[in-house]
Amino acid sequence: MSHLGNGALTISHKKIAQLRHLARLHAHHRWFYLLPALCTSRHAASASSSGPPHGPASPSSASTRAPTATSFTCSVGSGSDASSYLTLMKSASSRVGTQVHAHAVKLGLDRDAYLRNAVMTSYAKAGPVGDARRIFDEMPEKRIPADWNSMISGYWKWGFGERARELFDTMPCRNVITWTAMVAGCAKTGDLDSARKYFDKMPRRNVVSWNAMLSGYAQNGLHDEALKLFDGMASSGFQPDDTTLVAVISSCAARGDASLAASLIERLGFNQGCPGSNFFVKTALLDMYAKCGSIAKARQIFDELRDGRSTVTWNAMISAYCKEGDLVSARELFDTMPLPERDVVSWNTMISGYAQNGQSALAIQLFRQMTASNVGVFLKPNEVTISSVLSACGHLGAMESGNWVVNFVNDNRIELGISGYNSLIFMYSRCGRMDDARRVFYKEMGTKDVVSYNTLITGLAAHGHGWEALQLLSEMKARGFKPNHVTYTGILTACSHAGLLREGREVFESIRDPMVDHYACMVDLLGRVGELERAELLIQKMPMEPHAGVYGSFLNACRIQRRVDLGETAARKLFELEPNHSGNYVLLSNLYASVGRWGDVHRVRELMREKGVKKATAWSCVEHKGRIHEFVMGDRYHERSDEIYEVLGKLETRMRRAGYMVDESCALRDVGEEEKEESVRVHSERLAICYALLVSEVGTVIQVVKNLRVCPDCHAAIKLISKLERRKIIVRDNNRFHHFVEGKCSCNDHW
Repeated sequence: MSHLGNGALTISHKKIAQLRHLARLHAHHRWFYLLPALCTSRHAASASSSGPPHGPASPSSASTRAPTATSFTCSVGSGSDASSYLTLMKSASSRVGTQVHAHAVKLGLDRDAYLRNAVMTSYAKAGPVGDARRIFDEMPEKRIPADWNSMISGYWKWGFGERARELFDTMPCRNVITWTAMVAGCAKTGDLDSARKYFDKMPRRNVVSWNAMLSGYAQNGLHDEALKLFDGMASSGFQPDDTTLVAVISSCAARGDASLAASLIERLGFNQGCPGSNFFVKTALLDMYAKCGSIAKARQIFDELRDGRSTVTWNAMISAYCKEGDLVSARELFDTMPLPERDVVSWNTMISGYAQNGQSALAIQLFRQMTASNVGVFLKPNEVTISSVLSACGHLGAMESGNWVVNFVNDNRIELGISGYNSLIFMYSRCGRMDDARRVFYKEMGTKDVVSYNTLITGLAAHGHGWEALQLLSEMKARGFKPNHVTYTGILTACSHAGLLREGREVFESIRDPMVDHYACMVDLLGRVGELERAELLIQKMPMEPHAGVYGSFLNACRIQRRVDLGETAARKLFELEPNHSGNYVLLSNLYASVGRWGDVHRVRELMREKGVKKATAWSCVEHKGRIHEFVMGDRYHERSDEIYEVLGKLETRMRRAGYMVDESCALRDVGEEEKEESVRVHSERLAICYALLVSEVGTVIQVVKNLRVCPDCHAAIKLISKLERRKIIVRDNNRFHHFVEGKCSCNDHW
């Protein structure tokens, strides 16, 4: 044994060797270098002159000591040894903590109550929790509430809620920390009823207790309850801290209620900003302002966080711009965002922002950029990414891009859930590939939900498969799914497109509380089969005020049936409801043109000019090699424009020989006969088809998407083109799909 003088610490050479070996094993932890020296150091003067010479160190003294060379002592059996190891346990990582515990046991220090608690707490937090319980059970006396609290919290952390409850029930003396642990644990598992019961039974509460219940409500989507509890907290005299503010502001944000947000801001005293608030409070405020439509205030906070922005704040601001439809500002912010801060959520927010705001081509382009190798660290897209880009492909009718996305998913083994498969069904349906949509629904996806059925039903409706849609409705009910508003809208649309009057009426009458959209579908169905008087009567007996969709369906039916008298009445209603909607004027103009009332056609055009109503620009697009080619009427800007018009000219010669004549009701007015014919021949869908004929392989399917309804003359022309070219041509307009095969259309000339 070595002797270091009066009052010095002594320790065997064997113990020193053990400590040196431990230091070598964990040399990457700086404080381990100090252990050998610490174990042979003398007591500091303050250590020898203050505090009890024997027994466990007080928790306050243990907690305030720092792991420095002057504070560690390792004399076997002395109280200072236990406090030193206590400090080490609290500062060590879980793996190193296990080693410290093992060494403390060798030195016989594990009998110290506070050190035992520190070791047990370490196991309870980092695992294995079974070791924590073993230490707990070996304690001769469990008088310290912290022992019980650590064990209960550990059980909740590792998902052993029932054991936490059992321990709580046997605990002899509970304090506010115990009760709060039970509230937080139940809330974490989503058992808000139990959490509230524990909260209500608490003999005493503190701010942390209120925060546990508030956060539980907020994180589980019970935002109204969170706001009510916040009122109760205020009336009980508790001052909210930053955790409280984050929870209540987040609940207000989820409500998206601007007036509620304004009231909360006034109540919290944030009318003049929040300069004293921490980062998390400011981030929550930014999110609330963004979701409540206060973009300027959200941006103000974002700018205040210039030196402390995180990925969360960047994403919240980008999302706010996307939801407001300000894609330019959103993209500027996205491009400005530092690359290390840009995560999958950032990309998803921007991609979905494009997809949901009608910029599908940009959504697809950004997805390709995300997956390219030149963006830095590769970020693997997730299901949200895939769902957004598949929806974009569907909206654009971009089948080639859709197939590329599907191959990307397979190559990168991205797991799709219900949402991803629903988007895949949507994409195939909107791209005219119903066989693929059926394959995904029936063979590939396992679990389905109401959205799955609705997506396929809506696709079947757009393609005119009325009977199949009705069969799917029966299957849906048989499997226990309850049809909703979207389901019945899709079914009634399917019946309308297929002319199934009796079946459609039965479905309509089975709806307990039909909504206005269901009435619009029924009016459309009655109009398509020529039952205009009954359609008019249905409108008059509606229990709610008809919207523009109802009168629009009726006016279009009047156009098909050439009933000017009823159509004019519907048009007057539409002009009242939507005075600036050009489509209503065009429908009435087409109705007049169908019966040769050119003077009235001219009058409608003059009315549009007087009111400043401009006809929406018609465009058609076709995809080739992953690129979308868009055309407008008379388009001469395409890079292969001369070749396109050459194909068009040759095709028209063959069409005339086959008996085709221009329907002048679809031509421009107030022009000569030659100009009328010219205006029809260069409609956007014809140019798109001619481009497809120019670049695609013989015999392949041609697919065109148009933003407006196909005019009667183009409809007749495309039927003839499909016969002459022996090509299937699929045209998706804003109403339905048209499958042209061998001179016939799937709509049976009713659209």
